[in-house]
Amino acid sequence: MPPCRQPLWPPPAVFPDAGAVLPFNRIVAYYGNFYSARMGVLGEYPPDKVIELLKAQATAWAKADPTTPVTLALDYIAVAAQTAPGRDGKYMMRMPDSQVEKAISLADQIDGLVFLDVQPGWSTVGTEVERLAPYFKEPNVELALDPEFAVTEGKRPGEWRGTMDAADINFAAQFLAKIVQENHLPPKILVVHRFTQRMVTDYRAIKPLPEVEVVMDMDGFGAPSEKIAAYRDFIADQPVQLTGFKLFYKNDVNWGGRLMTPEEVLRLSPQPSYILYQ
Repeated sequence: MPPCRQPLWPPPAVFPDAGAVLPFNRIVAYYGNFYSARMGVLGEYPPDKVIELLKAQATAWAKADPTTPVTLALDYIAVAAQTAPGRDGKYMMRMPDSQVEKAISLADQIDGLVFLDVQPGWSTVGTEVERLAPYFKEPNVELALDPEFAVTEGKRPGEWRGTMDAADINFAAQFLAKIVQENHLPPKILVVHRFTQRMVTDYRAIKPLPEVEVVMDMDGFGAPSEKIAAYRDFIADQPVQLTGFKLFYKNDVNWGGRLMTPEEVLRLSPQPSYILYQ
């Protein structure tokens, strides 16, 4: 008889330390930057309205899956890729401390999490993650990496789709793990946005840690059938540890006709633990 094929899920990974949010909860997050209405919900509405909308969206998820508690979150673009080189020639802009602290304060109001999102441009994951280190000492501040905007010199973000290797992702996880150990924090969450094959290379080498849970998030927009196919091809069929799914209030409707419902997303296998709305 031929050998039985091992199931892809759950993938072999370390069990998170005590205090981990996932997979015991489902995170429902809003994405964006306070300076830009084009980049997502966080810049489209005043803070009170953002909280109101996020709570309503979380209620819909709690109704769709009453067995999994919902944790609210903000995915704030702390390092934003740019089409112009800027003063340092790195094609990215670092948000001022006041704006990062605004995101953290907003999350504190809802007992939620903040994901500081890094779009590196021509910079490096190491440089940008290290610069944000003081914020990661807060127990509710997590990290998101956006390979789409990690481009090599000679290419502009937005004109070329970037890529990120497992080595960069592992560096970020190890960096966070050290902060967790030194400050006696609950496990951190590291989200990696992805929607193409090249966007993340050598996925098998990505190593979740007891101190850091890794979420691979399907970040593409379009029709439900396209999004489901991308989730299968680049997330479910290339398992790391946990999964996420991004929904676009505008682009999914404009390019695909409609927004998927929580019930539809919950039919995905494996079920996403991290839900992001832009």
